Amino acid sequence: MSKTIEIKGARANNLQGIDVHIPHGQITVITGVSGSGKSSLAFTTLFAEGQRRFIESMSSYVRQFLGKLDKPQVEYIKGLSPTIAIEQKVISGNPRSTVGTTTEIYDYLKLLFAREGKTYSPISGMEVTKDTPSGVLQQLQDRAISFPFAILYPAQTKGSENLKKTFLSAEKEGFIRIYFNNKVLLVNEVENWEMDDPYHVVDRFRSLPSSDEESSRLLDSIHTAFNRSQGTCTLLNLDTQEKWHFNHRFERDGMAFEEPSAAFFAFNNPYGACKTCEGFGSVLGIDPNLVFPNPNLSVYEGTIHPWRGETMGEYLQQFLMNAHRIDFPVHTAYRDLSEGQKDILWKGNAHFDGLSAFFKHIESQTYKIQYRVMLSRYRGKTSCPDCLGTRLRKDAGYVKFQGKSLQELVLLPVKELRAFFATCLIDTPQNKVLARLLPEIKQRLDFLCDVGLGYLTLNRATNTLSGGESQRIHLATSLGSSLVGSTYILDEPSIGLHPRDTENLIKVLQQLKDLGNTVVIVEHESAIMEAADCIIDIGPMAGIHGGLVTFCGKQLDFAQSTSLTAQYLRGEKRIPFRTAMRKSTAAVVLENATMHNLKKVNIRIPLQQLVCISGVSGSGKSTLMKSLFFPGLRQVMEDSNNALYKGCIFSGDIGKIREIELIDQNP
Repeated sequence: MSKTIEIKGARANNLQGIDVHIPHGQITVITGVSGSGKSSLAFTTLFAEGQRRFIESMSSYVRQFLGKLDKPQVEYIKGLSPTIAIEQKVISGNPRSTVGTTTEIYDYLKLLFAREGKTYSPISGMEVTKDTPSGVLQQLQDRAISFPFAILYPAQTKGSENLKKTFLSAEKEGFIRIYFNNKVLLVNEVENWEMDDPYHVVDRFRSLPSSDEESSRLLDSIHTAFNRSQGTCTLLNLDTQEKWHFNHRFERDGMAFEEPSAAFFAFNNPYGACKTCEGFGSVLGIDPNLVFPNPNLSVYEGTIHPWRGETMGEYLQQFLMNAHRIDFPVHTAYRDLSEGQKDILWKGNAHFDGLSAFFKHIESQTYKIQYRVMLSRYRGKTSCPDCLGTRLRKDAGYVKFQGKSLQELVLLPVKELRAFFATCLIDTPQNKVLARLLPEIKQRLDFLCDVGLGYLTLNRATNTLSGGESQRIHLATSLGSSLVGSTYILDEPSIGLHPRDTENLIKVLQQLKDLGNTVVIVEHESAIMEAADCIIDIGPMAGIHGGLVTFCGKQLDFAQSTSLTAQYLRGEKRIPFRTAMRKSTAAVVLENATMHNLKKVNIRIPLQQLVCISGVSGSGKSTLMKSLFFPGLRQVMEDSNNALYKGCIFSGDIGKIREIELIDQNP
């Protein structure tokens, strides 16, 4: 393969038949003013040709399902390696897709818990184990027993007539002895079948076998006992009559447990998914944000919205009259109540009915239209009450690795999860499973932290991420896959990144390059341009006045070039700022914004001004505007009497706004 990607006569969109050379195995930044043709060169030309060649390499049978891609407007492209585009848009709208599944970390965690997880009883907290024939034999050998013993299994029937039939039937199969009342007898010697806890005798041994032949006989006897008794086997000391019991069933404390497997931890599989939410993590239920729209109010002040009014107010009065019996602070704002106090409001106690009982009563009355309307007013998408949003069946939480269940791990921020695996006290070289799984998990967690996503949890749905977060997850996934010899094309990966995180992003791009890949980036960030090996500047202006190569060469030479971008980098040209700012007294106020990373944020946004929301990556900028401010303000504009949205309170000059639009990275 040649040392460069040679592009000849690119004419897509604003490009004016340009020729460029992109070196293999290096970082190349394509920069220039907006609309000059950067994306046309990187995506419409370079990536499109890579995709077209990929599809053309497939059989005609496969191509009929993929459709035909038109050849880009270019004379030719030589030396092009397989292309991978990572754009600024949300990865997937699939509600089942999470950060863990997208980065493949969850797949490794499933295997980890299936192979190395230990099941614990929720009753006693003791480990649930299952005896196997080879395991029982190993235990006997470890104890080095020297006394005569017998292998038994219990009778499965009761009553003298049933016992007699059972033992006579077993006698015909070769089990000619019975053990009861501390004696071993032949079945045909038994006269009275009124007995307690009789056992079938499978075999007898003078001592622990020393030869392979005798050991094989003992192993077969244990196996037979397990099979004929549906999972139990007993070793009897013929000298002392002491019994050792072994269980082949996976159970403890009277509970039967499922044996861990990869499907057991797969929420996209009906076997592993929570039965209530079917693996989505959320259900249509009573939304606490609608029940308590203003958490700044106390119970006495009417924070419980459905208990307002004359009729439903009776429930509130019942609660207020009994609050002193449980020392409930009725004058404390709902947001300041403890979790236990909030739990009392929902579940109630012996003195009053809680909100859960209240809504069950409303559901039983839905044949009346007023109750149907009331119920619909407080219904919304809420976290599943059974799996608490983790999507997995409840008994998956009984399986733990280093004291943590999979549900607990996926709810940890990536930074804390990385610290958990870094401190695991495991002799990895002695365990081949862990030697393969742990490095893969740790490596991918490191990549997520390196691209500035250490605040995310693996359980976070990908359709709730910002475009920049989605792109960086793609980057981390690409690093984890360790592909080599490819051409990565990135669309402004620094968008949404605080300068603090840009340095880590550059390290990730360098790692991609060090793996043997070619990295092409459409970018304006000066720090990333300085870290590049090659710069392609498209310009000089936008539209029909752009589309030309004003510079193409090494980054060190770019600083001395005459291109418009270089002049701004050298400080010869600057963006003019107004000294007199436009004044505005009108504003929209948002209080108590709480979601994802936001914690009780209060903001005031002035109207008729350009307002910038800034902060480090993951601080909650996208959540604030896309998940709370935009939908909440739209709701308030439609219904001026409802100034509450998901616990947020809107106020200010909302009446002066005629229309609100959301423009994001999605097409």
